[in-house]
Amino acid sequence: MTKNIMYEQVTEENCMIRNDNGVLVPNYDITIVDFDEGDILKGRVVKIDKDEVLVDVGFKSEGVIPINELSIRNSVKPDDVLSLEEEIEIMVLQKEDQEGRLILSKKRAEVEKSFDKIESVYQNDETVEGTVIEYVKGGLILDIGLRGFLPASLIDIKKTRDLSSYIGERYACKIIEVDRNRNNVVLSRKAIIEDERKEQRKEVLGNIEVGQVRNGAITSIADFGAFVDVDGIDGLIHISELSWNHVKHPSEVVKVGQEVNVEILDIDYEKQRLSLGLKQTQKDPWVEKIKTYKIGDIVQGKVTRIVKFGLFVQIQEDMEGLVHISELSVEPVKKPSDVAKIGDELIVKIIDIDFDKRRMAFSIKQVTNPETASEPSVKLEDLSEELTAEEEKIKDDKPEAADIKIEENTPEKAREKAIKEILKEMKDEANL
Repeated sequence: MTKNIMYEQVTEENCMIRNDNGVLVPNYDITIVDFDEGDILKGRVVKIDKDEVLVDVGFKSEGVIPINELSIRNSVKPDDVLSLEEEIEIMVLQKEDQEGRLILSKKRAEVEKSFDKIESVYQNDETVEGTVIEYVKGGLILDIGLRGFLPASLIDIKKTRDLSSYIGERYACKIIEVDRNRNNVVLSRKAIIEDERKEQRKEVLGNIEVGQVRNGAITSIADFGAFVDVDGIDGLIHISELSWNHVKHPSEVVKVGQEVNVEILDIDYEKQRLSLGLKQTQKDPWVEKIKTYKIGDIVQGKVTRIVKFGLFVQIQEDMEGLVHISELSVEPVKKPSDVAKIGDELIVKIIDIDFDKRRMAFSIKQVTNPETASEPSVKLEDLSEELTAEEEKIKDDKPEAADIKIEENTPEKAREKAIKEILKEMKDEANL
């Protein structure tokens, strides 16, 4: 346990005592302080040199503070830190070095006392302010009464600029790790920014409604979709909502930094994120193309997919319809693949159109055998479940997969992951 000691001031009355012979001699019990290495003493500056400072602590000789033990800041001048006759607190490093000198440290006394405050701030999840005094490999050093390490990845939510440009700046930070034994304190400014943004997002979310069209910017692209910043709120445009046409990868439609108008499809208030649609803000080319067709038209198309309940035939780019197994032939058909294979050109008749769901139904048997033309045995509405399941099946990525990715990208998860990685990498090399 560190002791705080202040030597008793020597006066005319207490500096001398009489020995057994009645002779006045120095009262060494009063003038010499009893202390151990690691104790914190109070002393008076009696001399300032360019490379050391002498301090009277009431010991048999004056103590020495080497220049590198003056301050947590590097390359300081003694005159800038101390003045003659100033009373200061210092820690005892050595009671007697090789030259018999008492070695003291002003820096370590300050750090020891600062750790009490820092640990309290950390335990109460409060913030601490400090000035950037140095940049090192992987981050910044802040003066918070001791040397606090701010990793580069926790300086800001955006990519950090040249670290040297932060020198002299003053920041409020959260403390994310304290290790007194190693004299190690790790800070995060990013955590404060994210907390502030979280409150701002709550306010913004209060003014957002499903169906609104908002402006945003693409922040990142994944296989399953594109992330968008909408007034500080994170949103996802799933790949299925990027375009009315089939999209193999989101990068075919958008790029990072691009501004886009998006429709709000859903709002997750708890996780503060949005589900967005880009195609909803654009004209549906299918609606324009279907105007040239009507029920009863005979058209040519190519087989694109074969399923157990029929064939899908494309008559134009991004326009295809289903030939149900019951409309393949007048003869019973066990497997659609017995009638055609993928890539075959077929003549079909349009027998149903669902404008809302952008679907068409075709018939082959009514082309080859016109006398069979009648009310379709199966309508699109009867096949809604099968068709929906098939559409979901052919999406490049399921929405569930997108949900997992979003969860991994929430600020809380990203922060926790970043902290773990940084602490692992920086603990041994920060050299605090």
